[in-house]
Formats: sequence, C-alpha cells, structure tokens
Amino acid sequence: MPSRLSFVLAGLVAVGLTAPVQSFAQSAVEPGTPQSGIPSLPSDMPHGYLDPAGLPDSLAILRPPPPLDSSAFADDEAAREAASKLRDTARWSLAVSDADLHFPHAAETFSCAANLPISNERTPKLYTLLAKSLVDVGLSTYRAKTHYQRVRPFVLHNATSCTPGDEDALRRDGSYPSGHSAAGWGWALILTEVFPDRADAILKRGWAFGESRIVCNVHWKSDVDAGRIMAGAAVARLHAVPAFDADLKAAKAEIAVARAEGAMATAETCAGDEASSRPGR
Repeated sequence: MPSRLSFVLAGLVAVGLTAPVQSFAQSAVEPGTPQSGIPSLPSDMPHGYLDPAGLPDSLAILRPPPPLDSSAFADDEAAREAASKLRDTARWSLAVSDADLHFPHAAETFSCAANLPISNERTPKLYTLLAKSLVDVGLSTYRAKTHYQRVRPFVLHNATSCTPGDEDALRRDGSYPSGHSAAGWGWALILTEVFPDRADAILKRGWAFGESRIVCNVHWKSDVDAGRIMAGAAVARLHAVPAFDADLKAAKAEIAVARAEGAMATAETCAGDEASSRPGR
C-alpha cells in the first residue's frame, strides 16, 4: 500500500473514531475485486461505503498529467510561483492545518463554513459520514496516482513543503491527482446537502482546501483540479449506495436538532479560515 495512504487512513483509527471504525466494518459494502492500482485496506483500517470494484476509475476518467514542455505545465509553475509568496503567512498556516487529514482534526475543517461545530461528541453521525466518505474519495484517486507517479513540486525543485515531516512519504506517493483536494471537495459537496443554506461558504472552503496543497508546495494546480473531478465522480457513486443515503439523512436530522439547540461556530473556530478569504491567497 502506498505509504501516504497508510498514513492518512491510520488517522481514522486514532482516538475519537474508535466507535465509528467498528461500524465501518459492519456496514461497509462487502469488498469485491479492487481495480488494479487501488490498494486493499487492512482489516484494522476503516472501510467506506463503496465496493472497491465500484470506485470511480481515475485512470480512465482523467487525462494524463501535463508534460513538462506544455502550456498546462507552465500554468502549474505559475501557480506554484504565486503560492510561494504566501510562505510563512496566515495562508501558509491554514495550508499546514488543511494537510492534516487525521480525525478528529479533519472533521473540524468545515465548522466555520457550516456555522456549527462538527465533532464526534456533538455531531457523531455527521462525523462518521465524513470519515467514511474520506476513504472512498481518497481511494478513487489511486489508479491514476500509481500509474503516473507524477513528481511533486517540492521534489522537482529540490525545495521544502509546509509539512516537512510528511515529505519522505510524499516522495513515494504520486502527485496526480491530489487526494487531499479530492477529500476537501468531496466533503464540500456532501456538506452542501447537509447545510444547503451554507452552500456558498462551504464550497468556498472546499475550494480553498484544494488550493492549500499548492500553497504547501506538495501538489501542482493540475493535480488539485483533477482531485476535484474525482471528488465529484466519487460523490455521485456514493448516492447510489443505500447506506450512504441513510447516513446522510441521519446527519441532516442530527444537524437540525443541533441548530434548534442554538449551536454555532465560535470566532476562535473561524479565525484560521479568514486566511482563505484574503486577497492574494
């Protein structure tokens, strides 16, 4: 299994997701034959909603990453250069935070945009929905990742990233498409259904989540764009799974109760997100 995927999924079995992990094994679709290039999950890892054989095929859906001598790659380089000016700013700090897909941290990403604290304690059904869908959306990127093994920008330029502790794993994990971008956009698409009145803010945050990977110097712009495409494909597939729709319905009901009780995001929760709205982000 690619080391970066192991690192991310290991976060789902950390403290705060023990109970949901048990339900993953019980409620996930029985696994079929995985597509070539998509890793199988160990028994102690959480499973998503989709049969591995039914995941969107990123290798079939996406075009190859841009060649180094193409105008598209020139756009990638221009985006990298622009993002490099944000190093050590508030936007850089947000990119560091967005890089962490471990739960419970990752579940809080959209709390400000949704104007409601998202946590295993306060919103356990939504928390589980986000965790399980992360597995499906993340795995949907791996056929193209393993096939192309695109070199990441910090490697090509012999530079550093916003997460130096992850760099050894990232060097061994293909850059195209971006799994983080897929996760952020996939979550945004799902959350707009849970919080339809907050859709604009949620989609804006999901877009910024992908941009964080460019700011972090671990993905090219075209990686991020391709990740969003795979997110849309994965979420469309999820809606064909009864267990997903049941959990989505339960999350909506849970949020209705939380709102009726007056739950709202705090100014502290929203402080970091302000960086994604500033000019020159």
